[in-house]
Amino acid sequence: MLEEEVRQLREAHAQARAEADPFERFNRAQGIGAIRDPYAGIAALRAVAPVHHIALGSAPRPPGMPDAAMPRELYAVLSFDAVDEVLRDARRFCSEGYKLSMGPVMGHTILEMDGEEHQRHRALLSRAFTRRAVAHWERDLVRPIVHAYIDVFARRGEADLVRELTFPFPVRVVAAMIGLPIEEHRRFHRLAVELISVGVDWETGKRASRELRELYAPVVAARRRAPQDDLISVLAHAELDGTRLSDEEIYAFLCLLAPAGAETTYRSTSNLLFGLLSHPEQLDAVKRDRSLIPQATEEGLRWEPPLLNIIRTATEDTTVAGVAIAKGTPLALNLGGANRDPARWTDPDRFDVFRAPKPHLAFAIGAHVCMGMHLARMETRVLLDALFDRLPNLRLDPDADDVHISGLLFRSPHSLPVRFDPMRRA
Repeated sequence: MLEEEVRQLREAHAQARAEADPFERFNRAQGIGAIRDPYAGIAALRAVAPVHHIALGSAPRPPGMPDAAMPRELYAVLSFDAVDEVLRDARRFCSEGYKLSMGPVMGHTILEMDGEEHQRHRALLSRAFTRRAVAHWERDLVRPIVHAYIDVFARRGEADLVRELTFPFPVRVVAAMIGLPIEEHRRFHRLAVELISVGVDWETGKRASRELRELYAPVVAARRRAPQDDLISVLAHAELDGTRLSDEEIYAFLCLLAPAGAETTYRSTSNLLFGLLSHPEQLDAVKRDRSLIPQATEEGLRWEPPLLNIIRTATEDTTVAGVAIAKGTPLALNLGGANRDPARWTDPDRFDVFRAPKPHLAFAIGAHVCMGMHLARMETRVLLDALFDRLPNLRLDPDADDVHISGLLFRSPHSLPVRFDPMRRA
C-alpha cells in the first residue's frame, strides 16, 4: 500500500538521477507515469485508521544531502478531520521541517516560518496579491499570455494542451510578474524545476539556487533605483518593521514563488481539464454556463490536487486522532487523501462539478493557507474561458492512448491530446 508506493518512488528517484531533461527527471522522481492511482491504497489505510506510522529507514540520499534533511520515520495523516486539525493548530505543529529540506536552496522563506515572524512576512508579501493586483495581472499578463499560446494551435484542429498550454503559460506569467526579461523566461523555468528537484539531485538544486539569485540580483538592484510595475519593485520598496527587505529576503521569496506559481498551477489546470474532457457531459455544461467555472475549479482541486502531501512537525508530545506523536516527529499531511475522505464527501473518487460545495484542503488551511490561491483560481478561469471561446467542439483525441493522471507527490497528466474544430483564417 503506502509503503509499496514509497518503495516505487525511491526507485523512480534512482532512475531520475540519470535523466538529462530536468522536467522529465522531476516528473519521473514524483512518480509521474509510474504511480497511476495512490488513492486506493490511501483509502484502505484510512479505513483502518486516520493516522499511520511509516518507517522510512535509511533510504539512500543524493550526494551532499545532509542526514537531517531525510527523516527516518514520519506519520501519514490521511483523513480530512485529522489533516484539518493539524493545519489549524500552529502551536502544536510547525513548518520548520522545511528549513532542512528546502531552506538550503530557497533560503529563509515563509514556508518554514511560524508565529509572529510568519505573520509579519506574510502581511508584507501579501501586498503583491491584493484583489487589485490580481485584476491587474489578469488584464495585462494572464489573458494575453494564454491567448498567445492558443494562437499557435487554434487553426490546427488538434493540440497537446499540456505541452502547448498548461505547462508553459504559468511560468511565463510568474516570470513576467516578477519582472524578469523575456529572454530569461526559459532559463528561469528550468532553474525553478531544478531547484525543487533537490531531493533527487542535491548539488543540482544548490547550483540552481545560486543561478536564480544571479538572475534576480541585477533586476532587484535596478528596481531599487527605479521601481516599475512588477513584483520585484513591490518587494524592493516594501518595509518590514520599519526596514526594507534585504536582497536575500527578496531572493528567498522569489525562489519560493518560482516553482509554487509555475508547477502547481500547471498541474491543477491540467488535472481539471482532464476531469472535464473525460466527462464530456460536464464539459458541455460548463461551456454552456460559465457561472459553473468556479465550482468546477474547486471540484478539480478537491478531486486531484496538484500536490498530495505537505509536511508539519510536532512541537510537543501530542496526539492526532488518538495516535501518540512524539515531539520533533514529522507528519506527512495527505491533502489528496483528506480531499477524498468518504466521511466528508459522498462517492469521493468521482469527479462531479455539480457536487454540493464544501471547503477542501488543496490550498491547505490555517496560517499557511496558500497565498497565491486567488491568482491560481483567476488563471484557471481565464484559461477555461479562452479554450471554450476559441476551440469549438473541444474533446479528447479519440485516437489517444490511455490518457490519465499519475504521480504520488505531484500529480498531473503527462499529456492532454485534444481535437477541436479549427478556426478559419480571416
